[in-house]
Amino acid sequence: MKQASSRFMVILLIVSILVSCQLLPQSATAGVEQTKAKLPSQATDLQTSTAVQTAPALPETFQTPLLNPVDTPHTYVEGTCRYLRNKWNPLNAEPGTVVMVILFKNINRGTANLPDSINVVEFLDLMDQLRAQGFEAINTRQLQAFMERNVAIPSRSVYLIQDGNQTGEYFDKNFREYFDAWGWSVTNGWISEAGISETLVRENLEMEYAGFVDHQVRGVSPDVVLSDESGKTVIARELQGSLDGFANHFGKTPTAIVWPNGGFGIRPVEAARQLRFKLGFTNNTRGPVMYNWVPLADLVDPERPNYLPEGSVNDPLMTLPTYSPNEALLAIDAVRAVGKSAGEYAMSNKEIEHKYYEIVCEEEYGPMPTP
Repeated sequence: MKQASSRFMVILLIVSILVSCQLLPQSATAGVEQTKAKLPSQATDLQTSTAVQTAPALPETFQTPLLNPVDTPHTYVEGTCRYLRNKWNPLNAEPGTVVMVILFKNINRGTANLPDSINVVEFLDLMDQLRAQGFEAINTRQLQAFMERNVAIPSRSVYLIQDGNQTGEYFDKNFREYFDAWGWSVTNGWISEAGISETLVRENLEMEYAGFVDHQVRGVSPDVVLSDESGKTVIARELQGSLDGFANHFGKTPTAIVWPNGGFGIRPVEAARQLRFKLGFTNNTRGPVMYNWVPLADLVDPERPNYLPEGSVNDPLMTLPTYSPNEALLAIDAVRAVGKSAGEYAMSNKEIEHKYYEIVCEEEYGPMPTP
């Protein structure tokens, strides 16, 4: 009896061990399966967090009804990333910074009815209105830096051009008081014609050295009009000849050309670029200019047939529009409104453009500069 009881206990122990051996692998396998079940979810989370972001669509170029319908904004900066970095760099010009370019042919202090002139009363009113409405004059160096790289200038700027050679007396009577009182300089489109008197050269040199008059070029022949029909020798004479004559008188290299009598074309512009001119000014009144924003026309305007369309030239910086002084006097309010609207439009799209820069440009160009 005792021996049978002992045998029963041994059998019971063996059964218990076998049952335990069968359960342990099931428990371990269940744990492994639970661990494996968690892995796909973690991998999915990782893929989601490192997914490539899609860059937002950039806004359209700013438009304004204050321009003539034929005149449309043209851009010129190559490379979206470079444009956005220059636009939003806090050290650069603020969005909506606008420049009025005014081209004076003659300021008439007499009673004679001279063509392309403004009488002195209207001239004085124009200058006072510009100052009263917050405009500041800039020189060629500042305009070039702004147009090319958005370098900071006053948010309402005016660039004053006097067309053709003038005496020291002419500049003193008309522009000196604004230079002395406000620091406003004026740019002169100098004609490098033959037989210029030493007195005229000396007077203009003195004004150049004083920072009062910034001389740039306007060809060598007072009556020439350049176009794509102009001969190669004529274009070379007006452009290279103006550089040579200018260097002899002023000892500097000009960067801008006031197109002689408003005439230009694809071939003259290409030749000017080869000679390293950076800016060119037409006689066309299209509107103000901003960074990467120049109003030009692609087609002839039947209502303004004397305005040559600039779009086919495809070089906005070399075909910049200008206001006559009479037109400028009427356009000051509109120019201010264009700048204001452009600034508001830019700010409404700031977040989108910053996001685009972050996704597309930051790796190559670095983070957007901060104050």
